[in-house]
Amino acid sequence: MNRERLSALAHTRHPIASPISDDEVQRLLDRSIPHEDAVVLDLGCGGAEWLIRALAAYPKLRAVGVDTSEFALSRARAAATERGVADRLTLRRQSAAEFPAAAEFDTVLCIGSTHAFGGLTDTLAALRAHVRPGGRALIGDAYWESEPTPAAVEIFGDLPDLPELLDQVIAAGWTPTHGHTSTRGELDAYEWSWTGSLTEWALDHPEDPDQAEALAAAATHRDEWLRDYRHSFGFACVVLRA
Repeated sequence: MNRERLSALAHTRHPIASPISDDEVQRLLDRSIPHEDAVVLDLGCGGAEWLIRALAAYPKLRAVGVDTSEFALSRARAAATERGVADRLTLRRQSAAEFPAAAEFDTVLCIGSTHAFGGLTDTLAALRAHVRPGGRALIGDAYWESEPTPAAVEIFGDLPDLPELLDQVIAAGWTPTHGHTSTRGELDAYEWSWTGSLTEWALDHPEDPDQAEALAAAATHRDEWLRDYRHSFGFACVVLRA
């Protein structure tokens, strides 16, 4: 099954592709956007849901989303048109790490996409090149809440704990001004939605050639979540000032 299609189906009921509630998404945007006519960049935007919500909340705001997936960008264009914000959204298909730095954005987002730059430290350095003097950034990244199992480390790699994550932020020259650590409820809701949406699609489309693979992917993901990383995985979003 095409990986991009699988992800789109799994996020049907949770278009913010991170374990964050709708209320917290809006609070984070409000703390990250300095004024109503800001210009915002999202590096690794996927379906651009963060930008679309920001554009809907701030009628004078303009936004640019960057992603390598044409599949995700096509979904973003359709969603932006449906919600009446397409005229203020520019989408670019290219690597986030190769997007030209011009220090012309009031706010830069990178949520769940630090892998595009090779990790958090390199992401933090890259964001500085895009933000105006005095601008802001909103990053979202994973960390270990408790000692992970070997299987969890194999799935997610060598993550920091939360204090170490903030140490990296400060060492990169950023000042944290606000943040949100996903609650157990948010984390569980995201995983239930991911596995459940994919499973429901498969059960509703028994003749689709991807049906069996979708069911298997949902079952594997659910098993890894419940057995390997549910009690150790954490996710934090942090608002930063340059």
